[in-house]
Amino acid sequence: MPKVTPEYMEARRRQILDAARRCFLRDGFHSTSMQDLFAEAGLSAGAVYRHFPSKNEMITAIVEESMRDVLAMVHSVAKDRPSSSVGDLMADVFDIVKAKTAEQNIAGLSVLAWSESLRNPSLAAQFNDLLAQMRSALTEVIREHQQSGTLTREASPEAIGAALICTLPGYILQLAMGDSKALEGVPGALRALWPESAAS
Repeated sequence: MPKVTPEYMEARRRQILDAARRCFLRDGFHSTSMQDLFAEAGLSAGAVYRHFPSKNEMITAIVEESMRDVLAMVHSVAKDRPSSSVGDLMADVFDIVKAKTAEQNIAGLSVLAWSESLRNPSLAAQFNDLLAQMRSALTEVIREHQQSGTLTREASPEAIGAALICTLPGYILQLAMGDSKALEGVPGALRALWPESAAS
């Protein structure tokens, strides 16, 4: 029997997740059955279960994957570009979310997943962990700006980071509702609100 390569396994995993995204966006999480997923992926039950033992694991994998690029970018700025303005950082996050929504509709999937997390403790924990990591990375950037005098110290870096992260779901919700035209100027507005030279 031929050896199954990691590349083959990853391609199958990708095939399944792409099919799951299509099903979930079309029919929602609860109306999508495992049989629907097998048919959409064009794979047998055994092939799907080999990668994902349950529908919940597919949902969690999609959520994690959708947030990975945003989280990686925030970490990258915190580590490699600490002098970047807070406005630039948030604008970059919003730009990535918009691009990913155009490619894979992560905004629509995020809204579905947030709703599901209200009844799914493991998914809620996944969201909380991802948001905590984003807040932590953003807080480090804010702390750097406060220490250099380019950002106000009237609130703690943790509180400012939490406030900025709170803007992301609103942006995602409006993208999911198809309001992208009204959001065109938002990244530029963020850069204007928190420019590099903002005084303390």
